Amino acid sequence: MDVSLPDIIPQMLQPEFYPHRVTEPVRLIQTHASFVLLTGDYTYKIKKPVNFGFLDYSTLEKRLHFCNQELLMNRRTAPEIYLEVLPIIQKGDRFQLGSNLQSISPGEIVVEYTLKMREFPQESLFLSLLERGQLTEELMQNLGLEVAKFHSTTISDDYIRKFGEVSQIRTAIDNNYLISQKYIGGPQTQTQYQETKNYTDLFFEQNQELFDRRIANNKIRECHGDLHLRNIALWQNQILLFDCIEFNEPFRFVDVMYDIAFTVMDLESRGRRELGNAFLNTYIEQTGDWEGLQLLPLYLSRQAYVRAKVTSLMLDDAAVATAEKSEISETAAHYYQLAWEYTKPRRGKLTLMSGLSGSGKSTVARYVARRTGAIHIRSDAVRKHLGGISLNERGGQDLYSDEMTVKTYTRLLELGIILADRGWNVILDAKFDRQNLRTNAINLARSHKLPLQIIYCTAPIEVLRERLQQRRGDIADATAELLNSQQIASEPFTESEQIYVKIVDTTQDLEVQLNS
Repeated sequence: MDVSLPDIIPQMLQPEFYPHRVTEPVRLIQTHASFVLLTGDYTYKIKKPVNFGFLDYSTLEKRLHFCNQELLMNRRTAPEIYLEVLPIIQKGDRFQLGSNLQSISPGEIVVEYTLKMREFPQESLFLSLLERGQLTEELMQNLGLEVAKFHSTTISDDYIRKFGEVSQIRTAIDNNYLISQKYIGGPQTQTQYQETKNYTDLFFEQNQELFDRRIANNKIRECHGDLHLRNIALWQNQILLFDCIEFNEPFRFVDVMYDIAFTVMDLESRGRRELGNAFLNTYIEQTGDWEGLQLLPLYLSRQAYVRAKVTSLMLDDAAVATAEKSEISETAAHYYQLAWEYTKPRRGKLTLMSGLSGSGKSTVARYVARRTGAIHIRSDAVRKHLGGISLNERGGQDLYSDEMTVKTYTRLLELGIILADRGWNVILDAKFDRQNLRTNAINLARSHKLPLQIIYCTAPIEVLRERLQQRRGDIADATAELLNSQQIASEPFTESEQIYVKIVDTTQDLEVQLNS
């Protein structure tokens, strides 16, 4: 076996090393920075004595510091998992697990530290759920709610916000390019490297004001920093976010979109764009941070590049078998290509939903969004964010005044144009029952040279009434009693509008109608 392991690891693979029951065999998992040993009830994580520049575990003191940091930070989102930091003591040619950091006797030699965690089934990882076909849109929507809740509680201050400055973000991204240069001609190509770098250089040059607004709007926070599918689990009916970035402030003090990009990129890299879309639209609706999507392509490319870079680093690791390195190189190449593809220009499109309450507009919009990667913006969410109330709170009369309706549609169209101009497909989910509202949208789309479609949803009135009477747990406040007034107020499509309209009967098969 052409692998060089530290002396501690072979002993930690033996059941007698541990003062508790062990499920044999002890399993070893390696990353570019850690050894992880799975013993059954508990997991032990050893940091490798490496210095990659962006990560420095090169001394024993640093490894102790970052073990304690990892324990502290991950207790924010997974306190059930993260237990304690323990010393590993050398006695002769043998190593022994200490009972705690305070119980080291004089004369004992501490040679390493390990983070002790409660082990949960690897099958509960979101990645494992995905591989078994059990990662559902509902789970991804729940994750969107969980991450939105987490971000709402994370800290931000003047020091953290400074990491949102272009110079700070650019340094981190440029370091990725610097480190990956040695892999050009291997998993990376010269063309992809140069074009990806050119994209980020231009993005920073053209979007200074956007980065400034993110700082002003308090969107730079102490985030997770590594929110991909291997670091999310469903355990004991809870979604747990774990293994956050503890070793590098610029990777943790970031725009919230940085976190979101890791999860979306991970799903898209595995061919499951619809699951990433479910997560993204849920998170954005919950937070109201639609404008943050202007930054998402930059961070999607960045996160794919990071995955490529850290995978490439394993090609230089003596502890990784040569036989594994061919597959590692292929994986790195996949992520380098994905990072490059995210930089390619896209043409945005605007879709207006239209129809009475209960006609199935949101159902159809979600269906289209999952299949096209579109951003789905519901007027109900926009209205409640403008009104300053929770999405699950029922709005009063002032929320549905004519003045607030004008503000809602104005903001809805503003967001649609901003994002479509950036290359997103955008679905504006509202009644659009008045000719002037539709005309405004059509004129804006024309002036911005954006394709436009109107999807008009219909169903028999008794079906609409039944749907509204049975509606539970949705952010929409409309009731069946409003249907008559909506019918009276609704204005038919003009001849000039008809060219944009696709009629969908939501009591019939959607796939057949939308793909015809």
